[in-house]
Amino acid sequence: MEGLSFFEKVYAVVREIPYGRVTSYRAIARYLGSEGSARMVGWAMNQSHNATVDIPAHRVVNRIGLLTGKHHFGGPQVMQQLLENEGIIIIGDQIINFEERFWDPSKEL
Repeated sequence: MEGLSFFEKVYAVVREIPYGRVTSYRAIARYLGSEGSARMVGWAMNQSHNATVDIPAHRVVNRIGLLTGKHHFGGPQVMQQLLENEGIIIIGDQIINFEERFWDPSKEL
């Protein structure tokens, strides 16, 4: 990922998240060698709608599986619906069986 901006690196990782799986802002930051930059990963996700390639931003949640970025998807239920379409169960903005659905780029890439 030499020569890419931080946001571009984030997008490259997010594009690797498998269908039906999720990861966290923190896990992406850790994978990129910037463990304390989870908030910056969140900023990248907020801007992902401007990217020239498809970014499955709905697959990025907080470290305990809450849909904290849901208000960036054009409606309060859009993020949840996208995840449910992939077979993920959500109750009260919380991913059920989060540990089973969690994808860690540090272990998978």
